[in-house]
Amino acid sequence: MSTFLALSGCTVGPDFKIPYAPDVSGYTNDGLGKTVGSTVSDGRQAQRFVMGSDVNPAWWSLFQSKQMNAFVEEAIRNHPDVAAAQYALRAARETAIAEQGGLLPQVSASASSTRERTAASGSSPASIYTLHNASVDVSYTLDIFGGTRRQIEAKWAAAEYQRFELEATYLSLTANVVTSALTDASLSAQIAATQDIIRLQRDQLQRIQQQFNLGAVPASDVLSQQSTLAQTEATLPSLQKQRAQTRNELMAYLGRLPSQDRGESVRLADLRLPQALPVSLPSALVRQRPDIRAAEATLHEATASVGVSIANMLPQISLSGSYSTSASTPSDLFSANSIAWSVAGSVTQKLLDGGTLFHTKEASVATFEQDLAKYKSTVISAFQDVANSLRAIQYDAKALQAQTAAEKAAQASLTMAEEQYKTGAVDYPTVSSAQQTYQNAVISRVKAQATRYTDTVALYQSLGGGWWNRQDETALSRPRVQPGRFAGPDSVPATNATTTDIKNKKVQEQ
Repeated sequence: MSTFLALSGCTVGPDFKIPYAPDVSGYTNDGLGKTVGSTVSDGRQAQRFVMGSDVNPAWWSLFQSKQMNAFVEEAIRNHPDVAAAQYALRAARETAIAEQGGLLPQVSASASSTRERTAASGSSPASIYTLHNASVDVSYTLDIFGGTRRQIEAKWAAAEYQRFELEATYLSLTANVVTSALTDASLSAQIAATQDIIRLQRDQLQRIQQQFNLGAVPASDVLSQQSTLAQTEATLPSLQKQRAQTRNELMAYLGRLPSQDRGESVRLADLRLPQALPVSLPSALVRQRPDIRAAEATLHEATASVGVSIANMLPQISLSGSYSTSASTPSDLFSANSIAWSVAGSVTQKLLDGGTLFHTKEASVATFEQDLAKYKSTVISAFQDVANSLRAIQYDAKALQAQTAAEKAAQASLTMAEEQYKTGAVDYPTVSSAQQTYQNAVISRVKAQATRYTDTVALYQSLGGGWWNRQDETALSRPRVQPGRFAGPDSVPATNATTTDIKNKKVQEQ
């Protein structure tokens, strides 16, 4: 028995090792400093990047909007994608636990009673009798080369993949909810600004109409103002359509139907920009991004599958035993004369299989190489996402500052054109052109204002969303039977690192 135990420690195939993080110190080719501020109410203070800072697990709360927080909580509570991800994780864990049964002996028992009648033969009359049978069969496949253990390892890696798919679901859902709420707020502000401009243009048209009635201005001025008003009014339905569709999108993220929209919304003017923005160290990003961790789990599963394929090419050793008894009466069922038993051992090895096992192994090796390449691609995309977000935040502040200045200049130009028109210094097309310029400047400033918020959301999303600082798993994802001592999650090679390993990594880097 000790020999078998010693052999069971042999596991063929490569052991999984977590790929190294990219050897870089930052995400851009130059340093990051403070972004510029702006003169509007939500951007008077500049945002700044804090390298190595941790990500707030409830990052959406940094916008200081109770309604935004309520939206996110409702989405997490109600959206079916979250429940689906929880159940997918549970199914993967149950599958891994089921696979662990292959390390234990398989025992089956059976019992039967048969009532039989024999036919008469010559002088022997027919007879009726009862035969009782009971048996216990035991079979055990020795996992000498670790094929079963590698298969269990692969199943737990698949469960890890589902775990990070759950985190990806949370991250995508929360980011989509916040972005949709911000887009709704932006469109609402654009609609309000457009309606204000329409009111001003209607008032202006009324004044010009009165002047025309008095013969003070030509009809062309009235027609010019009517054209400007009509053009401005034509932009309103498009904005209203966009907002209606955005509201439908938001309702879907909240787990509601469009008809269940109760009108709750976030006002752009009530939001606050987070001033200190975290920038995770590159070595920490690969442990924080759910998509990278999911790709890592897939790579781990592929590594274990190579070991399974190699083990299948080696001899398979099985033990079996049987204990049975037969008797005509229950009292004699376990008597010494009625008992039969057998013990057997077997070794099987395929000698010729047309190359099936070899090419199966080679296919698993190719799959590993494919998953390794996909992992590297995922890392590159993740770093690109962070770099894009950092650049966007840098230039968003400058864009808002410029748009705010443009709006003020357009407003001053419009006021001047209107005064000059009253004195006859300019014709009315000049006023009309100034009105359109001011309208475009107002809308552009609102869009730039909202973009600062949405790109801040993109940064938190690109950094992983802080899932390691909160608990997203619920009872829906937990298996009904706890993992046993043979190959539970704790014994799978180190890919289960989550909150602890991220924090330890940061301590070491500091």
